[in-house]
Amino acid sequence: MVCRKRRKVKLLSARVVDDKTTTTTTTKNKKVKLETQTWSDLPIELLELILCRLSLEDNIRSSVACKRWNTAAISVRVVNQSPWLMYFPKFGNMYEFYDPAQRKTYSLELPELYGSRVCYTRDGWLLLYRPRTNRVFFFDPFSQEVVKLPRFELTYQIVAFSCAPTSNTCVVFTVRHVSPTIVAISTCHPGATEWVTVNYQNRLPFVSSIWNKIVFCNGFFYCLSLTGWLGVFDPLERTWNVLAVPPPKCPENFFAKNWWKGKFMSEHNGDILVIYTCCSENPIIFKLDQPKMVWREMKTLDGMTLFASFLSSHSRTDLPGMMRNSVYFSKVRFFGKRCISYSLNDCRYYPCKQCYDWGEQDPFENIWIEPPEDLSAFI
Repeated sequence: MVCRKRRKVKLLSARVVDDKTTTTTTTKNKKVKLETQTWSDLPIELLELILCRLSLEDNIRSSVACKRWNTAAISVRVVNQSPWLMYFPKFGNMYEFYDPAQRKTYSLELPELYGSRVCYTRDGWLLLYRPRTNRVFFFDPFSQEVVKLPRFELTYQIVAFSCAPTSNTCVVFTVRHVSPTIVAISTCHPGATEWVTVNYQNRLPFVSSIWNKIVFCNGFFYCLSLTGWLGVFDPLERTWNVLAVPPPKCPENFFAKNWWKGKFMSEHNGDILVIYTCCSENPIIFKLDQPKMVWREMKTLDGMTLFASFLSSHSRTDLPGMMRNSVYFSKVRFFGKRCISYSLNDCRYYPCKQCYDWGEQDPFENIWIEPPEDLSAFI
C-alpha cells in the first residue's frame, strides 16, 4: 500500500512538473513572439486611427516606414480642408459654422450682415443682398472685408460670381425669366458703376427660377434650369446658348412632390456634375460628357467628395478616408453632431435612414463656405 501511494505521489509530482514546464515554455514563446513584433504588425484599423491624427508632414514621413504604413498613411492623408456649413440666423447677429470633418461648431458675431440674404459663395467670399436697400456686396466673414457693388434689384433669382472679388477678372452673373423664350442676363464686376442687362432669345425651352443652379467652369457660367436644360453664358463674348443636351434621365418616382428642390450642381476639374435626390431613394449623380453632349450616370466619384447646398456646391479631393467618395448635404442632425451624407462605396445614407425631403428646408438657411486658413481664432 505504501509503495503504491509513493508511486501515485511521484506520478502526480511528475505531471505537475510537466505542466509547469509546458506553461513556462508557452509563456516564454509568447514573450519571445511579443518581443519580436514590430510597429508594422499593428492592426490596420489601429494604425489608421493613429496616422489620421498626424499633420500632413508627419503623415508623409510615416508613409516611408514600410509598405503597410505607406498604404495606411495614404488612405487617411488629408491635403485639403473640407468646406464649413455656415448658418444664417433668423434673429440676431450670431452665425454658426459647422466643420463636418471634425464635427465641431464655431460661432462668429457678424453685425455687418444684418438684414442681408446670402446669394452665393466661392473662394471664401459671400455674395449678399439687402432687399430693403437693393445693396449687393461681397463679404469675407473671417477677415470682415467688404467689397461693394452698385445697387441692383434682385428678385428671387439666382446669382453667382466667377472668382474672389479681389481679382480683376471677377464677374457677377444673374439670369432672370422674362418669357418662355426670353431671359434677361445681368452682369457686373467690382469697381463698376452700374449693372449691364441684356435680353437673350432661347432656341430651346429654358425656365429660369430661384431653383435653378449656377456654376462657373472653364471660363463660362453654366445654368441648370428647373426642367434640366443647361444654359451657357460666355462673359467675354457676352453670348448665351441653351445646349442641345437632353436633361438627365431619372426614374419616374424622382419627380414627386418638391422634386425640383432636391437638385444640386457642382464642378470639378472642368467637369459639370449634377446631383438628383428624392426622399428615400438613393441620389443619382450625373456628369456632362461634353464631347458627346450627353449626361453620364456616375457610380463612383473616384475618391472625390461633394458638398451640396441650394445656392452653391463644392468639390474636394484628399479629405479623410471616411469622407471620400461621398456627398455631404447641407443638413446636420443629432443636435449638430452629424452631417447627412451619402456614401457611393456603401450605397447608403449616413446616419442610417437619414435621407431628407429638401422641400422642407429654407434655401437661404445655410451655405457651404471655404474655412479660414488660420483656425487659431476658433480654438
